Amino acid sequence: MSKKKQPSVSTNEVQIDENSLFSRVAEIIEVRKSRAGAYANREVTLMYWEIGHYINSVVLGDKRAEYGKKILTTLSAKLVDQYGKAFELRNVRRMIQFANDFPDFEIVSTLSTQLTWSHFIEVLPIDNENARMYYANEAAQRRLGVHELRHQNLPQGV
Repeated sequence: MSKKKQPSVSTNEVQIDENSLFSRVAEIIEVRKSRAGAYANREVTLMYWEIGHYINSVVLGDKRAEYGKKILTTLSAKLVDQYGKAFELRNVRRMIQFANDFPDFEIVSTLSTQLTWSHFIEVLPIDNENARMYYANEAAQRRLGVHELRHQNLPQGV
């Protein structure tokens, strides 16, 4: 049997602009990394909401609040051992507040495509529900970074 020869392409026949090639490949990498980061951020935010919601409904609900507060310390310590510092008691309490202050999963799901967990942390101290939603929506619509959101003179305890 004879092998069919592949047509050969000499480097003289095809000119590759190495700078253009690099630029395009780099662009593909950056876009995909950005999308992956945004997706991961969204999933983390939704995970935190779901954890907070679960703890609110199962552990802290009804008249088990005192029991729930005691168990949070133990739960947090176990989560830190297994999954790291993101699950320290302070952050677990924030997750609970997050789910409590943003009870509508659909709203959280929509906002989390444009806001990070850090954005939500910035608006959580706002006591007034309408003001909190206003600033969250404003940050999403204007694509404010966390630093920019922080400098919006957010009302505290309103």
